[in-house]
Amino acid sequence: MSATPEDRPHLSPETSPRVVVIGAGIVGCSLADELTARGWTDVTVLEQGPLPAPGGSTSHAPGLVFRTSPSKTLTEFARYTVEKFGALSHDGVPCFEPVGGLELATTPERLADLHRRAGLAAAWGVRGEVVNPARCKELWPLLDESVVLGGFHTPEDGLARAVSACRAQLDRATARGARFLDRHTVTGIERADGRVTGVVTDRGVFPADHVVSAVGFWGPVIGRMAGIDVPLQPLAHQYARTRPLPELSGARAEATLPILRFQDADLYFREHHDRIGIGSYAHRPLPVDPFGVPGYDEARGRGMEMPSSYPFTEEDWAPSWADARRLVPALRGVEVESGFNGVFSFTPDGMPVLGEARELRGFWLAEAVWVTHSAGVARAVAEWMVDGRSSIDVHDCDVTRFEEAQRSPAYVRERGSQQFVEVYDVTHPLQPMERPRPLRVSPFHARQEQLGAFFLEGGGWERPHWYEANAPLVAHLDPMPERDPWSARYWSPVAAAEARATRERVALYDMTPLRRLEVTGPGALDFLDRMTTNKLRKKPGAVTYTLLLDETGGIRSDLTVARLAEDHFQIGANSPADLDHLLRHAPAGGPSRSSEAESGGVHIRDITSGTCCIGIWGPLARALVQPLTGDDFSHEGFGYFRARRTHIGHVPVTAMRLSYVGELGWELYTTADLGLRLWDTLWEAGQELGAIAAGRSAFNSLRLEKGYRAWGTDMTAEHTPAEAGVGFAVRMDKGDFVGRDALRDRPEPTRRLTPLLLDDPAAVVLGKEPVSVDGTTAGYVTSAAYGYTLGRCVAYAWLPAGLAPGTGVHIEYVGEKVPATVAEEPLFDPEMTRIRR
Repeated sequence: MSATPEDRPHLSPETSPRVVVIGAGIVGCSLADELTARGWTDVTVLEQGPLPAPGGSTSHAPGLVFRTSPSKTLTEFARYTVEKFGALSHDGVPCFEPVGGLELATTPERLADLHRRAGLAAAWGVRGEVVNPARCKELWPLLDESVVLGGFHTPEDGLARAVSACRAQLDRATARGARFLDRHTVTGIERADGRVTGVVTDRGVFPADHVVSAVGFWGPVIGRMAGIDVPLQPLAHQYARTRPLPELSGARAEATLPILRFQDADLYFREHHDRIGIGSYAHRPLPVDPFGVPGYDEARGRGMEMPSSYPFTEEDWAPSWADARRLVPALRGVEVESGFNGVFSFTPDGMPVLGEARELRGFWLAEAVWVTHSAGVARAVAEWMVDGRSSIDVHDCDVTRFEEAQRSPAYVRERGSQQFVEVYDVTHPLQPMERPRPLRVSPFHARQEQLGAFFLEGGGWERPHWYEANAPLVAHLDPMPERDPWSARYWSPVAAAEARATRERVALYDMTPLRRLEVTGPGALDFLDRMTTNKLRKKPGAVTYTLLLDETGGIRSDLTVARLAEDHFQIGANSPADLDHLLRHAPAGGPSRSSEAESGGVHIRDITSGTCCIGIWGPLARALVQPLTGDDFSHEGFGYFRARRTHIGHVPVTAMRLSYVGELGWELYTTADLGLRLWDTLWEAGQELGAIAAGRSAFNSLRLEKGYRAWGTDMTAEHTPAEAGVGFAVRMDKGDFVGRDALRDRPEPTRRLTPLLLDDPAAVVLGKEPVSVDGTTAGYVTSAAYGYTLGRCVAYAWLPAGLAPGTGVHIEYVGEKVPATVAEEPLFDPEMTRIRR
């Protein structure tokens, strides 16, 4: 964890890096405050409009802060925003008003979702409760109680006064040495030798060691100046204020009622003294070209109040106005006094875009951030800049998370627009975007379609979750427990049949979407050995499970590293961020803009798109593969965690004896052009053995039965190897590696990733549910899936260390307390006899 700003020594102006922040909205002002509090006082904030309300999204933001989100990271951002703004005031006016939040349900589906949101709140430490219609009426007397089925009340949520918060933080940062310059339009970004060197404006050049783009929906414009793609789509969003309501006459405070969400109609409400402000996401998406947004003075000349405030479109408003009046009868006696279409930023996955661009070192992004998360984002980015990492995990906000295929303007526009549509939708955690699909397919896609694959999407890849061709196998299973509608969505009993076939016979799994990197050159071994935790100095043919840590010992990723030759390694990685991390730390020679780089005798290349992989797993895997190759695939001839180049039929492959499902088998890699031939060869040979194709649903069940962790879900940079149960992958005696010193100084863990078995064979949870011990919320579920071999749902959860196997706990699922028991891992085949045979 980073030291608090108060603990941090202040640097002298001579030693403080020169930072230029572009944009003096809520993110830019918050960032200047956070940086100067950490001793980086040579901070210049440039703004094209007039201060304190320069005309971006901050200037018109309604200021609603609901902290609860399916994303733990966003909830942490919002929690800090409430904490910080709650302690700030400007001209005697608080920057945050804790009036509370109330989300309403008018359908049974929404009421169930509010129970799930209450579970998320408990998991992330936000106080809230699901209340009945009468309580909703008490909290918001203007409601028509008859249309409400219930609500979710969060008493510490409320209203952020964004402009006031900007001014309060501007004053604090200025007192520490920062300067804020309005009416400075940025026209260019200067660079030299792969680093940013300055910002060009219409009023001069500002030298810089670090530049942060915090300009909101103008992000793509500044990004283009820096040669950086910013995957962000601005969209207009309707907001209207009514004329005065008699029911609110005499109101002295700006707001006293909770901020209100009527999500079934895509609406929200807040008070403005004796008026009501209403925002709508119910209308058609209204994309805005960031390169066509007028400047402040030009916007005023067009009759717009500010650049982010587009003319109100009455035709889009009519249905929302009818829904608002249905919920709040008092609105039937008034009309709309004013309205506008305010521009906000959306990304393809709905998350912010944060971090330093590898293509231009020192150029940072803090974009697609709403007021709700603004102070939390600013703290995370300031920590990242000053300390090298954020104190909370931000991998799902990192600019490096997007695949190249997800960066096209058409993709960003389409997915960003869909994010707008789904802002208030009841969205299942497995629910994919419907367009544009298919985008990325493996070479086996045609065969998978023939087998009736049900595809979900990840990273742009079409990923089979089960195959309808296996439906007849369900008849041979014991009757499956009936699932509730939520857990039954994006699930099929076919997954149970595929899991059983894997345990009893053999199955083909498409592992192509998993990331593959190639590291070669005379410096490859030394480089990888320094970057990872396990011993890699093994003979060619060895495969090693290892970790990437940050300097504090947090888990950045987990990898499998196969040494194919003296200077040739193939890495199984998790995300584009792994490639970015390795490229940033490659020996002297500088980072590369592309997906590969060679420097200091190390060549790093992403080979995912040009290759493919089939996992062939099950007790009959050897019987399937051995007749197809002249090489010895016996246990003695091809041991566990070994790799070799060989041929399967006519196809050259790299075979690795690995298993993520706890069964005998191999991962078989080849080039994309030969992938279909490899599939057909294995499929034809496997028919007499009863081989099937199996999908991700069965795969996830099998891996949880073995206790195999999924990075990004079960463990992140917030966790250490000992906490996450992967300390076996750390060799402290191998010599220096990134994070070693921090691990040496770490105290004994106070929390651990803990396996749980649900007591009721029919019970299922999905992940992110709160877990209580002795009646008190003590942690949350990470991954969960029904263990078809065990006949119980398996869940992994972050819980206090020291809970002995057999300890009873409860998992809250849609408002119900589901009993579970701490288990001893691995839950399946603890002797590893099935893999090592």
